[in-house]
Amino acid sequence: MSETTRDSLDRVIRTTLDEGELEYEHPEPGRFFVTLPGTRKLRTNCWLIVTEHALLVEAFVCRQPDESHEEFYRYVLRRNARLYGVHYTIDDTGDLYLVGRTGTHAVTEGELDRILGQVLEAADGDFNTLLEIGFATAIRREWGWRESRGESLGNLRAFSELVRREGALPPVSEGE
Repeated sequence: MSETTRDSLDRVIRTTLDEGELEYEHPEPGRFFVTLPGTRKLRTNCWLIVTEHALLVEAFVCRQPDESHEEFYRYVLRRNARLYGVHYTIDDTGDLYLVGRTGTHAVTEGELDRILGQVLEAADGDFNTLLEIGFATAIRREWGWRESRGESLGNLRAFSELVRREGALPPVSEGE
């Protein structure tokens, strides 16, 4: 890739991020570390990397699930069919990411905005469902621990139905 082409793509990316008022770092030519603000998942960190022939997109969604692995991975595989420009994948430890690749010739402000919007919609929109499937026991345990100590349940309120639906909370061990 010529330096002129990379500079041109960097300008398109910077313009898109600036117009979207997104927080980002640009540590070197062709590399952007973007923070997408959310409501369920408060922020999604996303790399945009320009290579010889493609723009790569990679965003961490959540760590590997503690439980219900089959249901968790079935959910994301089915979800892949409805995603645009990115798809769910896992790393060697089972942590969940959204990744995508688009040809450098197709990188426009509109297309990049659409892909980043899809990353945000998926990571933020699926986040609570993924937590409910893969981390239900941990959520119920945390709820019980906070409740027993009079701690705030503010950021767990989205899971009140999960706690109510499951009935009894698991016991809280000393030291937790």
